[in-house]
Amino acid sequence: MTQPTPAAAVLAGLDRARPWLEDLYRDLHAHPELSTAEHRTAQRVVDEVRALPGGEGLEVVTGIGGTGVGVVVRNGDGPTVLLRADMDGLPVQEDTGLDYASTVFAENRQGECVPVMHACGHDTHVATLLAALRLLLEGCGAWSGTVLAVFQPAEEQYNGAEAMVEDGLVDRLPRPDVALSQHVLPGPSGSVQVAAGPIMASCDDFRITLHGRGGHASAPHQAIDPVVMAASLVMRLQTIVSRRVDPTRTAVVTVGRISAGTKTNIIPSVAEIEGTVRTYDAGVAATCLAAIEQAARAEAAAWGAPEPQLETFDHLPVTDNDPAVTERARAALVAELGEDRVLPFEPEGGSEDFSVLPDAWGIPYTYWGFGAFDPEEWARAEREGTTGELPSNHSAHFAPVLQPTLDTGVRAMVAAALAWLAP
Repeated sequence: MTQPTPAAAVLAGLDRARPWLEDLYRDLHAHPELSTAEHRTAQRVVDEVRALPGGEGLEVVTGIGGTGVGVVVRNGDGPTVLLRADMDGLPVQEDTGLDYASTVFAENRQGECVPVMHACGHDTHVATLLAALRLLLEGCGAWSGTVLAVFQPAEEQYNGAEAMVEDGLVDRLPRPDVALSQHVLPGPSGSVQVAAGPIMASCDDFRITLHGRGGHASAPHQAIDPVVMAASLVMRLQTIVSRRVDPTRTAVVTVGRISAGTKTNIIPSVAEIEGTVRTYDAGVAATCLAAIEQAARAEAAAWGAPEPQLETFDHLPVTDNDPAVTERARAALVAELGEDRVLPFEPEGGSEDFSVLPDAWGIPYTYWGFGAFDPEEWARAEREGTTGELPSNHSAHFAPVLQPTLDTGVRAMVAAALAWLAP
């Protein structure tokens, strides 16, 4: 009789675990928490881990970087594989019509009461990683080594992985040999998206403070108007990519916020511009930031205004998948899901802080996506050229179909982990 593969042996328990997995996901979805405030979610992770077979004996490290949780599953000799899930929600008012939709409101960093939603699908990440842990524990006879499950806070705030590292992550948890992570994304449910090399852009957010001279709106000649200065600068910044960046490279410079003034008949003395630079090349990022500062100073000088201030914040590195690790994981995903369900990961301008974790140890990693939408709906949208109109991550309407999305996330995580852990 042919023996089942390690992945088949471990995943044999998925049918039994599915009702628990789906209930867990619904609960997480209905109770999202903002970045750095994932207290209920972190406690739910700990409670679920302790309830797993053999969970009472597992090493669970809490409070890493605030609310981060590390779970260590030791199962004999072999490699150590880090599996990561982020936990935080977003300040979005959910409008999905789901019977488990979030109605949560919470206080943000500014002290404002805002709606909260799992609009980026981190609830699927937590649920599928917990399910992968459960199945790996139940099927521990099929593999050998150590699984290090990391439940990370504050990915949406850009500093959750950094906070874990600064809080002694590398000293508090065993050193992994490889790191793996996944994200639910637009695409047909039941499929995954994989690619080596740079797949998600770096992020450098910036703030420009422009100083003018306030006055009455009826006498602009007696003032230096920072609002007009800001408007002119915003348009000038749009030429940086087209005229300062090599056309064979990719970059985005976007202004997302302008703030100035208090009343229609007052010319204010200060205006603020905030924006972001996204690229796959550190040199291109440096070129863009230098050009932004140069443009701001030139704009101020043209108006006879004082020197502006430029601040950068919320830096995230490029997510650059290791080719060898990616190919090994991809082969495992093809073996589990089938070649037709392993799609290419098209590089995107969004940014991720996952790579901060493996970089802290100096280990290789790979990061893939799994599809969120009903396959028939996605196929129809592809035929009509309207996939871009489907509600994507960060939308109030983003609602991954329950299945086979959750099953696929579990199968992908288990299969990829076993590419290192299977004897």
